Amino acid sequence: MERAIFLDRDGTIIEDTGYVGEREKVRFLPRAGEAIRLLNENGFKVIVITNQAGVARGYFTEAAVADVNSYVCESLAGMGASIDKIYYCPHHIEGTIEEYRKECYFRKPNPGMIEEAVRDFGIDLRNSFVVGDKASDIEAGRRAGCRTILLAGQVPPAGEDNGGSLPDHVAPDLYEAVMWLLEPGVNGKE
Repeated sequence: MERAIFLDRDGTIIEDTGYVGEREKVRFLPRAGEAIRLLNENGFKVIVITNQAGVARGYFTEAAVADVNSYVCESLAGMGASIDKIYYCPHHIEGTIEEYRKECYFRKPNPGMIEEAVRDFGIDLRNSFVVGDKASDIEAGRRAGCRTILLAGQVPPAGEDNGGSLPDHVAPDLYEAVMWLLEPGVNGKE
């Protein structure tokens, strides 16, 4: 079975500037490409799981999400890094576009995107991690049975409901999270 690192997109790999629906708004966070390259070199599947409520809210289309995701993958390839697949959920219960306005099992904090990746790639969740900047990322990882890392540079506001989940580790950014999980004994490999 494969080991995977499930990464949030906005706030983890790229800056969370609020509803990133255009290539021109993509700004990579420092050392994110290097961190993903290290994961690739150490045998992890790298899978992005991202809520994209901007579709449900009418800010951009699914085609725009696909274009931004393609740009992220192309840019990372230029840095010697690769993502195995990007899963996203366009739904939100408060959406203005009716076909996308609904509760969805794929929307984090639910583990639907992770479970689909398990089916697609044969992932061993006990030896996999979810890395993200929000409580919903940590809760999705917990619900799926993964270990979790919260990026402290984007700590959720005081009082945000985290579903009672605390991360297994806190790191200032993706690169430092990867350095920790590559330490001997942390990820199940010596």
